Amino acid sequence: MDRLSKYRKKRDFRRTPEPEGARARRSAKALRFVVQRHDATRLHYDFRIEMDGVFKSWAVTKVPSPDPATKRLAVEVEDHPLDYGNFEGTIPEGEYGGGVVQLWDRGTWKPQSDEPEQDLKGGHLKMELRGARLKGGWALIRMRDRPEDKKRGRHNWLLIKEHDEYERPGKPDALAREVTSVKSGRTLEEIAAGAGR
Repeated sequence: MDRLSKYRKKRDFRRTPEPEGARARRSAKALRFVVQRHDATRLHYDFRIEMDGVFKSWAVTKVPSPDPATKRLAVEVEDHPLDYGNFEGTIPEGEYGGGVVQLWDRGTWKPQSDEPEQDLKGGHLKMELRGARLKGGWALIRMRDRPEDKKRGRHNWLLIKEHDEYERPGKPDALAREVTSVKSGRTLEEIAAGAGR
């Protein structure tokens, strides 16, 4: 089964600068994660974790919250190629996901169990993130599917910070002031203008 067929089907690579991702690659020992701030129809955060040779991906509706009491909706989307972990730029208007993409965070992640694929299938994945902005324990919990979600073949999850030294109780939007790229130091506006590559 080609895990990237859905990704490729949605995009015209003659128009978009996104990586084509010819095939899934073997995952390295240190699994990567990235968070891309994506100013499309609405501003959101694309959360991606490396698993089984691809980036498993979710669109998180608001900035990830370091407050364990605040749960963020994370809509599961198609798998992305590992090359996407370096992507920053503008997807043309009219293309799927049209808008500006910024590399907001990156690092490595470690599952908190020996069977992360089974945890993901079961709808409850706990992980440790070692990024520039997201650190410590986090969990992805799948919500009960509504009839309309089943029709669209999409699953809604919650992204939740776990209790540890990196939590920020009472400060759900503490990371919202982080507006520059961890790759290039640019804002969304600078990326859109093609400045400071």
